[in-house]
Amino acid sequence: MHITKDLVAASATPLVLGILVEGESYGYAILKQVNELSGGQLEWTDGLLYPLLHRLERLGHVESAWETPPGGRRRKYYRITDQGRAELAEQRRQWAAVVDALRGVWNTTQSIKPITAPAWEAGR
Repeated sequence: MHITKDLVAASATPLVLGILVEGESYGYAILKQVNELSGGQLEWTDGLLYPLLHRLERLGHVESAWETPPGGRRRKYYRITDQGRAELAEQRRQWAAVVDALRGVWNTTQSIKPITAPAWEAGR
């Protein structure tokens, strides 16, 4: 299934903040986790993730630091800030409202019978 760019963009901030609320991480690990969480449906690229991380950093939602783990290579790690936690809580409220509205629409439309053409249009 193809997920549209608009939906990917809209969900990117809460996904990244949600991942970082579990603990600090670096770019490749975030990409891998998004892929795993979505069952392979979301395959983000560096071109989507890094501009988002930089924007979240400018907004004060995340902070970063270069670190070299023992026996590892130097990576830029990102961690959520208190401001980012507040933003994630707000994103969760907004997404819950959207999901509830969609459920309402989908539940309503499942019980609605398709509209058939009037008899006078059938001959056209």
